Amino acid sequence: MAKRISLHEFQAGLARRLAEARDTRASALLAIQAGKRNWLVDLTEAGEILAVPPLAPVPLSQHWFRGLASVRGTLFGVVDFASFHNDTPIAAAGHARLLLVGVRHDLNCAILVSRALGLRAIEDFEALPASPDPEQPWIGDQLRDSRGTHWTRLKVADLLNHPSFLDAAQS
Repeated sequence: MAKRISLHEFQAGLARRLAEARDTRASALLAIQAGKRNWLVDLTEAGEILAVPPLAPVPLSQHWFRGLASVRGTLFGVVDFASFHNDTPIAAAGHARLLLVGVRHDLNCAILVSRALGLRAIEDFEALPASPDPEQPWIGDQLRDSRGTHWTRLKVADLLNHPSFLDAAQS
C-alpha cells in the first residue's frame, strides 16, 4: 500500500526537487560548433535546437545574416554564427542546426551552427587565462576539456544586445 503523506510534505518535496533540477540545469552547458570554433552555451540561455528549415534570403543584408526561417509559423532571423566571426559560412544541411537563442529574451533570433555536440558539465572544464575583448563582449570564458579541446563560453544576452549583431542591414 502506498505511503500517505500530507499536502504540505508533498509540496515541500516537490519544491526541493524543482530547486535541485534548476541547480543541475544551471551547471549544464550545451556544446555547439560553429565553423572551426567550439562554443558552450548555458542551458538556461539555450533555446530549442532544430534541423535547419528552408531559409528565405533577405536582400541588402550582411553576408552573415542568412535570412528568415519559419518555425511553427513564427519567423526567426537566422545568423550564420561562423560567418559572423569571419569564418567560412556554414552549409545549411547535414549536421547543421538552428539554435533559437533569442526566445528567452523575447527576440525571434536563431544562430546557425555547424553541429550540436550535446550537453556537458561545467566541472569537465578548466579555465584558461584570457582577457575580455571589449569589441566582442559575448565572448566569455576560455576553457579546455580533458582532451585538450579549446572551448569558448557564449554570453547570449551580450550577443543579442550588441549593435554589430543587431545591425543586419548591409552597409
